[in-house]
Amino acid sequence: MKKLLLTTTMCAAVAVSANAQRLMGIATGNWSGTTSLALNPANLADNRARFVLDLAGLNFGIDNNLASVNLSKATGGTDGGLGGGGLLTFSNNNKFNIMMPVAEIRLPGAMYTIDHKNAVALTMRVRGFNQFNNFDKTLFQSLMDPATSAATGYNFSSSKFNWTAQMWSEINLSYGRVVYEKGKHFVKAGITLGRMNGIGFLSVNGTNLNAQFYGGDSLVANNTDIQFASSVLDSAGQLGSGLGDISLFGKGGGSGGGGFRADIGAVYEYRPDDFDATNHGSNKYRVRGSLAITDLGKIKYNNAVGLRATGNGTMSAGDLAQNILNYSSLQDYMNSRGFFLDTGKQSAKVGIPTAMVLGVDYYIKGHFYVNGTWIKNVANRGKFGNSYYGQLTITPRFDTKIFSFAMPLTYSAMTKGVKAGVGIRLGGLYFGSDDMLLFVSDKAYGVNFFVGGFVPINRRNKHRKSGDDNKIETAAPAAPAPTTK
Repeated sequence: MKKLLLTTTMCAAVAVSANAQRLMGIATGNWSGTTSLALNPANLADNRARFVLDLAGLNFGIDNNLASVNLSKATGGTDGGLGGGGLLTFSNNNKFNIMMPVAEIRLPGAMYTIDHKNAVALTMRVRGFNQFNNFDKTLFQSLMDPATSAATGYNFSSSKFNWTAQMWSEINLSYGRVVYEKGKHFVKAGITLGRMNGIGFLSVNGTNLNAQFYGGDSLVANNTDIQFASSVLDSAGQLGSGLGDISLFGKGGGSGGGGFRADIGAVYEYRPDDFDATNHGSNKYRVRGSLAITDLGKIKYNNAVGLRATGNGTMSAGDLAQNILNYSSLQDYMNSRGFFLDTGKQSAKVGIPTAMVLGVDYYIKGHFYVNGTWIKNVANRGKFGNSYYGQLTITPRFDTKIFSFAMPLTYSAMTKGVKAGVGIRLGGLYFGSDDMLLFVSDKAYGVNFFVGGFVPINRRNKHRKSGDDNKIETAAPAAPAPTTK
């Protein structure tokens, strides 16, 4: 059992499968290309660019509230058990969450501004989450560090916990439109509709588990209700054979899945008279408010393998490890020990991290701005799926057509702490991090980095506020000169 969990955790740490998919140091800018769509699809309308060609991008990160990391102790060893040598310092939380890793690969795409009021975009990306939510810390520490409980054993109780590892691809079509423009007030709205192809998932969802370990190998469990489902394991529990017929942007047949997703949002800008709203090369607003719901949808896997264990019973950790990779053997073993275990093929719907995104952007002076963005989870963590954790980010930035520099400061509801990062854009090349305290602090809970590029063709500086800026204005013919008799 200990070896099994250790192996699982190590796999989670190295899998290429990032709450940091928002690019807070870049996406809040006015010349950010399609990266701003992650915050609100309405940002597409009245865009500063005529055309944007997305090249590629990568966003990768980890986060947790189980233990902080001190890189200066990385060579100190772990003689004191897990976390020994000072590398890890466990928090006081009885329950913990881990996102390790979370990643996004941005693929080629394009954006086009049709006219002053309308714009469209086509984007593609691959996303992956490996997330532990509301797990019991005592269980984790004891299994990962046997010395802590070998002599006396330990008790633990866990309810409403979830582990979901999932990877999927997306093809998204976005549309933004100016819906109101009068005087100082400006409103635009946008929507993104996407097709998702589920590459694979593995999930454990526990309603309740009360257990006691005795002498290192004997387990007594009461009031057990745990569900397991996966599209990457076959009925014999083999991993590789469940991945053979998956395509990156296919229709989700075989062991893959399919589904649809949506983002919807609106943006309001207050534009005083001393701001030139017809000039695309300068700032247009004093304050901008934004509200969006992102990642609405689920991925349905028609050929998932499912398992549900309920009841009370006893078992040996060694016997469990010998039977866990074969569902038939596992079912016979669990039933003989007092549990009821039901297995078989099933259809499973796996959620994506639905969230509400609320933002305010304030123009200070010159090229200086400050942005505040609040992200709140609205996904159901009681089901198979992934979710974001709440955060509030304040981002001061210097923002021009050619160059931007931003420093996002984030309060995380998961870690109850502050993260700091930096985002830099040079034309269409961007790079940075939303969380880089790991390199300067001895109490960091995560790390993130991103890099990417796009080719922007910016709009002309002036447009006619009431019409299409594609039109070419021509001078009226001159009046004929007066004649004299």
